[in-house]
Order: sequence, then structure tokens, then C-alpha cells
Amino acid sequence: MERTTSLMSHIPSFVFFLFLSHFTVTLSGPNENPFTAKASVIRYWNNHISNSKHPPNPPPDFLVAKASPLSAVETAFYAKLAAGNALSSHLSAFCSAANLFCLLDDTPLTTSDKQNADADADFALYANKKFSNYGSSRIAGTDVFKNYSNGINFATDSFTRYSRDSTGHSEKFTTYADDGNVADANFTSYGSASTGGAGEFSSYHPQVNVPNLQFAAYDSDSNNHKLSFSSYTEDTNSGSEGFVTYGKNGNGVPVEFSSYGDASNVMSSTFTGYGEMGNGANDSFTTYTSNANNPTNNFKSYGLIGNSAIDSFSSYRNRANTGSNSFQSYGKNSNSDKVNFANYGKTFSGGTDTFKEYGKGSVEPMVGFKAYGVNNTFKDYAKRGVTFAQYTNLSSNSNNGATEGSGISVNKWVETGKFFREYVLKEGTIMKMPNIRDKMPERSFLPRVILSKLPFSTGGLPELKSIFHAKNKSAVEGVLVHALSECERNPSPGETKRCVGSIEDMIDFAVSVLGHDVTVRTTENVNSSNQSVMIGKVEGINGGKVTKSVSCHQSLYPYLLYYCHSVPKVRVYVADIVDVETKVKINEGVAICHIDTSAWSPGHGAFVALGSSPGLIEVCHWIFENDMTWTISD
Repeated sequence: MERTTSLMSHIPSFVFFLFLSHFTVTLSGPNENPFTAKASVIRYWNNHISNSKHPPNPPPDFLVAKASPLSAVETAFYAKLAAGNALSSHLSAFCSAANLFCLLDDTPLTTSDKQNADADADFALYANKKFSNYGSSRIAGTDVFKNYSNGINFATDSFTRYSRDSTGHSEKFTTYADDGNVADANFTSYGSASTGGAGEFSSYHPQVNVPNLQFAAYDSDSNNHKLSFSSYTEDTNSGSEGFVTYGKNGNGVPVEFSSYGDASNVMSSTFTGYGEMGNGANDSFTTYTSNANNPTNNFKSYGLIGNSAIDSFSSYRNRANTGSNSFQSYGKNSNSDKVNFANYGKTFSGGTDTFKEYGKGSVEPMVGFKAYGVNNTFKDYAKRGVTFAQYTNLSSNSNNGATEGSGISVNKWVETGKFFREYVLKEGTIMKMPNIRDKMPERSFLPRVILSKLPFSTGGLPELKSIFHAKNKSAVEGVLVHALSECERNPSPGETKRCVGSIEDMIDFAVSVLGHDVTVRTTENVNSSNQSVMIGKVEGINGGKVTKSVSCHQSLYPYLLYYCHSVPKVRVYVADIVDVETKVKINEGVAICHIDTSAWSPGHGAFVALGSSPGLIEVCHWIFENDMTWTISD
């Protein structure tokens, strides 16, 4: 009651009266408060949705459960703040009350918070901390981070002035931010001016959705401080990594990248000012962005004015699908640099590679390209010391027709069972179900009265960043930008789309496409995830005929946001999912089959997984947890 009284004190009585006057004071149930967002959604459904074949037609529980938890008083209070551009100053309370996904600043952790300057550290089960001026001037010893930020929705970690001026000191990061949703890690002034010792990153940010990783002024002015990255950002989705002024003025700094970006989806890596003015640098990249989908790698001002550096790229972009690479000002003005590219993009499908100012101005460079693929452009590179061998044009056809069991490896990023053919939906079929669990953070919709007062456009990005405390180049900014750009892009041919942040908006869009007589469905549970299952009874919606539908998929955003769209020529099915051994029903899945795929990209994961091309086959997929599809009532 104290909280309600506090909020009401901010709201003039006439505003509160006007707000309540919008509600029809009729209970949705015997004990239902008519002023809650849930009650409002039920009334809106009853006024806009009809089902002539199956009356009465209440909204499904899975949809109503996504309604805002805000009370009527809280809604009025935060709506007033939003209208007055004052929501930012109450962000913490707003995010908590409205069940939003917000990242709030942490207090930096220094050496004195955990240990004395000479003791080794063993950080286990550690999450979301900021380390400032940690381990400076350490002599020998090892700091180990185990199970760091694992399995959490928003991993945000900052290491500033870490292990500076240390001697013989080692740092180990093991199982770092595993299976998270958004990862925002910043290593600044890491290992600067250190001598000896080693830094080891093992299983770093695997299976993360939207990583944003930055290494700046890393290992600068150091002497023989070895760094190794093993299993770096493996199996991640849609993010970026940046290495800036990495190893500058270093002496004999060996850096090993093993399994870098393997099986990732739409990842961007930037190496700028890497190894600048270094002496005797030794960098090796092994299985770099192999089996990846649409990777973008930029190497700029790499090894500038270096001396006797050795860079080795082995199995670079092997079996990658599309994507682009840019090497600009690589090894420029260096002395006796040696660079080897082995199996460079030989078996990737599509994509481009550009080499500009490669080894230009260097003295006695040795650059070797062996077994490299098509679509490579070499401009303004050193005319002496650069060799090309085994140039091939087989890469463009290497993955076409690849299917499981064919003897040709399928790209790992396409999870088994994620896409399948329509004939699979037949009683008795055994298939592998993908992981249909929702990996997005738990959030609620916003009430329309608040949503209407918040900007939702790239033009309103500065205001959005202010509201949600998003710093420049932060993961929060990346989340906002990614969602806005996806919602604002032009629809695909035949597609009708809209992003919705309230249940009312979702209902309006579904009704605008399908009419008022509609049904919304989702897969019942996640019990069948990642296991072989048997298909039981199958029901085709609208008699299994081609029908209209509206599918709504979650987008990552502070409040619950859905990307809803309607595409032509689909068939929708409801199928019993049965345990293979016991034959007991464990789930009821909803699947949608796209009959017309002619407008899809040739690099779409469905064609990589199923072995075909646009327009030649239909493609089916399950509706995952918390996603949904609307159809005309059957």
C-alpha cells in the first residue's frame, strides 16, 4: 500500500479519474480486477476476435500471460513520465515493475575487493562484474575465472587496467559466458607492459546470441606475454568482435586463435591496429570462421611497421556460406614479415575477399596463398615476395546438394531438425527435434498507453538510448539498433510485416490480415527439445490446404517485442510429438510449411541443410517456445 500511495501522490486526481474512465467496470471473471492489463487484454480480445465455429472463444493463456504486470496506478504514473521524457530517471523501478529487460551499471571491482595484491585468485560461479585496476604489478601467480557469467541473459563484463606491469603472471578464462543471450565484454588495457606469463581464453562466449566483444589496448608494450584463444565465440548468432590496438609495441608476443567463430551465424570481426610496431609477433589463426554463415571479417592496419612477424591462417573460412573479408593495409611498411594462408576459402559458398595495400612498402615480405577460392580481389599489394598457388573455382559449388549422410559435411550452424521437408509430417516418422526452448530473456508487453509515448525508429535512437541508459557501442545500443533495423527494413516480396510491442497491436495486425474470425497457436511445451521423437497424429489446418497465416517471432528488446509477418502460400499443421520408446505423447507441436521459397536467398540455412535452391522445394519449421502463428479459424 505504501508503494501505491507513493505513486498516487505523483498523479493529479483528475488525471487518475480520466485514466480509470477508459475502463468498463465489468469483471472479466469472479475475482478479476477490471483495471489490470490482463483484464484490458481480455476485453480487447472479446471486442475484436470472434470464432463462429467454436464459441465462446477466450484468449489463450499463453498470450494473456504476456500482458504487463503493471497496475492501473503504475501504468498511469509511468505513462506520465514517458510523456514528459522523464522515464530515464526512474528506469530501475520501471524495469522492475514492468518486467522489462534492462542493463543497469555495476560497481567496479578492484583488487582489494577480492584479494591482496600477491594472492592468486580463483573466481568460480562469477557473473556481471567490472574489474578496474586489477592485478597490477603482480609478480608470478595465476588468476583463474571459471564458470564466468554462464547461462545468463545479459553477460556484461569489463576488465580495465588488468594485470598491468605484471611479471610472469598468468590469467585463465575457462567456460566464459557460456550459453548466454547477449554478451557485452570489454577488455581494456589488458596485460599492458607485462613481461612473461600468459593469458588463456578457453570456451569463450560459445552459443551466445548477439555478442559484443571488444579488446582494446590489449597486451600493448608487453614482452613475451603469450595469449591463446580456444573455441572463441563458437556457435554464436548475430554479433561482433573488435580487436583494437592489440599487441602494440609488443615484443615476441605469440597469439593463438584456435576454432575462432566456428559455426557462427552472421558474425562480424574487426582487427584494427593489430600488432602495430610489434617485434617478432607470432599470430596463428586455425579453423577461422569455418562452417560459418555470412561472416564478415575486417583486418585493417594489421602488423603496421612490424618487424619479423609471423602470421598464419590455416583452414580460413572453410565451408563458410557467403560473407565477406577485407584485408586493408596488412603488413604495410613492415620488415621481414611472413604470412601464410593455407586452404583459404576453398570450399566456401559465395562471398568475397578483398586484399588492399597488402605488404605494401614492406621489406622482404613472404606472403603465401595456397589452395584459395574464387571472388578474391588483390589490389595494390607488394609485387615481390607474394606467391599464389592452387587457385580454384570449386568453392562456389562445394556445398550445393549437401545433406546429412551424403558424405558432404553440412554447415554446423544449421541445427539438425531446424528445417525439414513437408513429407516428414507423417504419423510414424522419427526425426530429430531442434532446441525449441526460448533463449530470450523473460519480458512482458507494455500497456499501449505507455508504448505510444516511446519512440520506435532509428530517428528516435538518441532518445531511446537515453531512456534505456545505452552507451555508445554498448551491447544495449546494439540490441536497440538491431531490432529497429529489422523492423524498418522493406518487406520481402509478398510479405506483410509489423513489429508489435503490445497484445492489442498484435491483435490489430492479425485481424488486418486475416479478419476477426481467427485462432492463435503455439507449440505446447519444450519437452521434445534436442531429442529424437516420433510424429503422432497430424492435423492440417484448413484441411491441409494452402492458407493465410500470421507468424509472430520474438525480437530482443527491453520490452516484449514481436516481429509479426504474413507470407504467401503456407500450410500449417498441428502434430502430436511422441516419445520414440514409450509411444507416449510428450508435446503438441505447431509447424508451418513455406510452399513458395522462390524469393529466399540462395544462402538461406534451409537450402544449406536440405540441399536445394530457392523455389525448388518447400521448407517447414516448428513454431518455437513463445513464438506463435495466427490462422483463420478452422
